Amino acid sequence: MNLLLADDETLDTFFDGKLQILQKRRGYRFSIDAILLGQFIRIRRNEKAIDLGTGCGILPLLLSHTTKACSFVAVEIQKDLAELAKKNVLLNHLDHRISILNQDFRDLKKIFSAGSYDVVISNPPYRRFRTGRVNPLMEKAIARHEIEGTIEDLISIASYLLPSKGRCYLIYSASRAVDLLFNLRSQGLEPKRIQFVHPHPDEGAKFILVESIKASGVELKVLKPLILDRTEKTFDNER
Repeated sequence: MNLLLADDETLDTFFDGKLQILQKRRGYRFSIDAILLGQFIRIRRNEKAIDLGTGCGILPLLLSHTTKACSFVAVEIQKDLAELAKKNVLLNHLDHRISILNQDFRDLKKIFSAGSYDVVISNPPYRRFRTGRVNPLMEKAIARHEIEGTIEDLISIASYLLPSKGRCYLIYSASRAVDLLFNLRSQGLEPKRIQFVHPHPDEGAKFILVESIKASGVELKVLKPLILDRTEKTFDNER
C-alpha cells in the first residue's frame, strides 16, 4: 500500500507529530465530536475495544496513544474509508494493535461471538434518514444520516458484543438524547456517566457524551457541562 500523501488527501498531526492522520479533501472528515469522545473514553490496560463506524480510524488512532488498550477492531462499511483507515494504521505503525474491518456493523453477529469485547465505542450518524438536508456526496451522507443503520441497530449490536459489565461509549446529538438513553436502557446498557457539550456558556447543548455499562445497577452521574469556545473553529455545522 502506498503510504505517501495523495493529491486528494490532507495530513493532520497530533501529539507533537507522533500521530499522523490522512483524510480525503472532499470526503467525510472527522470533526470535534470525535476528539471529544476520544477524551471521554476510558479503556484499561489489556482491554479489547471495537469501534463501530470508524471512518478514517480516528478514534482507535487517538486511543492507541492515550490508553493501554490491548487491541482495537475498527469497523467501517464504506470501502474507501476502510482503505484510508488501513493506510493510517500502517502510516503510524499500529497494525499490531489496530485491525480494520470493512463490514456492515449490523452483520457482526455472524463474525463475533456474544461478549467478545470489553469496550464498544462509536460516533454514529446523528440524523434520521430523510430528515434535514442529505449531503449529495454519499460518503458524507452515510456518516451523517442513518442510511446504513439506525441508533437502535447500533446499540443492539453494542449490547451483543459486550459481556456483563462491559462498557459502551457514545457521542450523539443533544437534541436526540432521549432516543439515545431510551435505547441504551432497553438493550441492557445502563447509562452511568453523561456530559453535555455546549458551544458557548449562553448556548444550549450540541452534543451528549454517554458511558453505559451492561447489566449494571441504576445510578447516573451527570458531569458538569463541557463548554467550548465558539471563537475557535470547532464545529462541523452539518453534523
